[in-house]
Amino acid sequence: MKTKVVKPPLGGLGVNIDPYMLTINQIRENSDFIIERLKVKNFKADEIIDRIIQLDTSRREIQAKTDSMQNEMNRISKEIGSMMKEGRKDEAEAAKQKTYSLKEEIKILSEKIGPVENDLRTEIIKLPNLPHESVAPGKSAEDNVLVRQGGTIPEVSDKALPHWDLIKKYDIIDFDLGIKLTGAGFPVYLGKGAKLQRALISFFLDEGVKAGYKEVMPPIMVNEDSGFGTGQLPDKEGQMYHATLDNFYLIPTAEVPVTNIYRDVILNADVLPVKNIAYTPCFRREAGSWGAHVRGLNRLHQFDKVEIVRIAHPDRSYESFEEMVTHVESLVARLDLPYRIIRLCGGDMSFTSSLTYDFEVWSAAQKRWLEVSSVSNFESFQANRLKCRFKDKGDKQTRLVHTLNGSALALPRIVAAILENNQTEEGIKVPEVLIPYTGFDMIS
Repeated sequence: MKTKVVKPPLGGLGVNIDPYMLTINQIRENSDFIIERLKVKNFKADEIIDRIIQLDTSRREIQAKTDSMQNEMNRISKEIGSMMKEGRKDEAEAAKQKTYSLKEEIKILSEKIGPVENDLRTEIIKLPNLPHESVAPGKSAEDNVLVRQGGTIPEVSDKALPHWDLIKKYDIIDFDLGIKLTGAGFPVYLGKGAKLQRALISFFLDEGVKAGYKEVMPPIMVNEDSGFGTGQLPDKEGQMYHATLDNFYLIPTAEVPVTNIYRDVILNADVLPVKNIAYTPCFRREAGSWGAHVRGLNRLHQFDKVEIVRIAHPDRSYESFEEMVTHVESLVARLDLPYRIIRLCGGDMSFTSSLTYDFEVWSAAQKRWLEVSSVSNFESFQANRLKCRFKDKGDKQTRLVHTLNGSALALPRIVAAILENNQTEEGIKVPEVLIPYTGFDMIS
């Protein structure tokens, strides 16, 4: 990872384009720019864009013919009445036959345009979000950039235990019982472990509400439209648990249902930014099954997370982004966890994100950094899928909002770091801010 410390960005792409889930006109007018920007994400877009332009050209030609025939049919229809009044019955009858012929031709063209539009939509949704201008090219986490870090890495004994041993020692989390009930990656929290879990959730929610976020308790299953709206479908279909009978998906993050609250909604500009916070269990099929990096709480199929979501004015979305980063930073700092903030390179970013900062905390026994949060600005990529818009006062035209979200925080690795960093010979110290929630200051 590159260690150059940088300031958070304040702007967008620096061009007059709002390309997130790109519109046809934007693709036609800025194809070279889009191709170059997507190279930062290691995405080869030229063939897809050529295909999009070809399909759009076909669509436009069919639509132009349809419109021309419709106009001709309307013109003739108006003349038929005059012909009948004037006693020109033969001409009127010929005109009627002409309208019947035009109607059939229009029907044929309408049948042609549907598949073209479907193919066009299929190609467009293959294009990922364009990266922010501050995003560096790169292929992996090694190319990510350090934004800043804080806290003090604790000194622990050489005999310090990793959290997967600590949870057994103090009987606070049982993985074997989870395997019995469900399978690997579905832990059971017990006693003070369950209380610590509940304490963290309450602390994160309370801090979010204090920061102006409205708490939401959404469903943990969503329909296909919701999955598409935030970009999980079709990109991450195989990574989500699918209830096939009802065609519902278990959520990978509260981002999905909370952001979709605003699907097909037009907001007044004066309510922006809309700020929501939600706790949900989260479900992800892609959890690994081998190696220390996925052991214990490091990677789960089911885990708890508190998510913050913002619907922001495009002109101020990066102000929102920085505020969200600051909020998450305050949480890890108050838990006395050493942390660092990482700006992801193009190759390490998600399909939907324009800019992502990852938060990592130090795990003392594992002696490595653990990701505990991602804060992302999607600009208008999700909003275009969601058809979420806003209207400025006195403006007749609507514009797409910008959407943002972040983990505040994801619990498993936070718990892992708390357990490892705070272990003593007497037991595990509970962070001071959590004691009012747990009712105890030591796990022993």
